[in-house]
Amino acid sequence: MSPVVNSYFAGTGLMEIGLRNAGLHLQESFEIDRACVANHRLNFSHPVRECDLREKVVAADAECDVMVATYPCNHYSSAADLHGTRSGDDLFLHFFRHLAIRRPEVYVVENVPGMRKFPVVMEAMTHLPEYYVHVECPVKSELWLPQRRDRLIILGSRRPFSWRAPEVKRRVRLREIVEAEPTVHIPPYVIKRLKGKYRDRPIISDPARDDVAPTCVAHYHKDRGTRLLADRRFPHGVRPYSVREYARLQGVPDTFRFGCSDAHAYRMIGLGVSVPVAEWVGREVQRYFSK
Repeated sequence: MSPVVNSYFAGTGLMEIGLRNAGLHLQESFEIDRACVANHRLNFSHPVRECDLREKVVAADAECDVMVATYPCNHYSSAADLHGTRSGDDLFLHFFRHLAIRRPEVYVVENVPGMRKFPVVMEAMTHLPEYYVHVECPVKSELWLPQRRDRLIILGSRRPFSWRAPEVKRRVRLREIVEAEPTVHIPPYVIKRLKGKYRDRPIISDPARDDVAPTCVAHYHKDRGTRLLADRRFPHGVRPYSVREYARLQGVPDTFRFGCSDAHAYRMIGLGVSVPVAEWVGREVQRYFSK
């Protein structure tokens, strides 16, 4: 049988897409954001629980082989320095609480490399007694995708195991994610940013140059002028990414549905895990259980 997975801080399910692609059995997912939960349910058949893990007792969880946590990274990322919010938070303790009580065979933590700057968090996630822990960092999404996105992956197992680093045969090119007939709204602030009315200029990625796009961010739903795609079909020769293109930058298949506004979709995509990264994790977990 396939390993059984419980997923915590699941968002709209990008990690689950990769784990499912790798053949793992998704049993339960937990997420606090109502819009993410609703969209998650559009795309998966397993139960998705809308809940706050800070208030949830562990005994309510079903037993599982693998526990996966993709808790929010906004307080660990270098971007948080700009707003004075790079402070860490206590959400990791609530996954740690579930982990310490349930003691699954394998656990996985995904976050930004900046989490390493918080020794209390790293100690909790890497020194749990009776677990052998491997830290892979940075795991680069650009190995698979035309997007720069580095991540920290922690793999803990009840027995020693030789976890393998990602190996990729081919990277998707930026020109391959461009829609033939994109539907894109260009807000007035995008033009203002192009004309230098803001502190920062937009980052323009050109498919013709085989550029790699910058990291997909959740706040794209508020300011689509920060990251633009060169496209001569549009005025000024550039435009924001469509929702589907933004999803493709994360490796999300076109069959994945967004039953929400574009703003919500951009945010969900930016908060998610690159699907090929999740699939690599899933295949390594499968390999562990096959030994």
